Amino acid sequence: MKTHDFAEIETELMARVNAMVWCSVATIDSQGRPRSRILHPLWEGATAWITTDPHSFKSRHLAQNPYVSLAYVSDVAKTAYADCLAEWVNDPATRWHVWELCLQSPPPMGFDPAPIYGTAETPGEGQRQFGVLRLTPYRIQLVQWPAPPLIWTPGD
Repeated sequence: MKTHDFAEIETELMARVNAMVWCSVATIDSQGRPRSRILHPLWEGATAWITTDPHSFKSRHLAQNPYVSLAYVSDVAKTAYADCLAEWVNDPATRWHVWELCLQSPPPMGFDPAPIYGTAETPGEGQRQFGVLRLTPYRIQLVQWPAPPLIWTPGD
């Protein structure tokens, strides 16, 4: 089944995301090959946010190809996949919004970013720089085997 209405998938997507918390995120490296890592996106409606150091290895991948694929797999019969455009967000208001989202989201999704990053503006000694990736999905697939998958894409 296909839909353009995010509300039709939101409850089930959030249930699967919250069951996993961490997901596999694939980027494309400089030689055109996929590279996967485990990351912790925070979903806010149809947007996902990832906090990460903008000088990380994945940032070089995203500079060449800004698309990522997320896989949430806790039950192989009920997986969730999100294919997204990833964009660095540098404006202070959005960065603070995501910082507060990390703090205000209930565990296990929410967390205190200060031990990792220091502050949203300045890293502490030996800490990573706080960067924000906005993930805008262009396709989300909810597998619900043995039924056909539910696929969401934004409307035209």
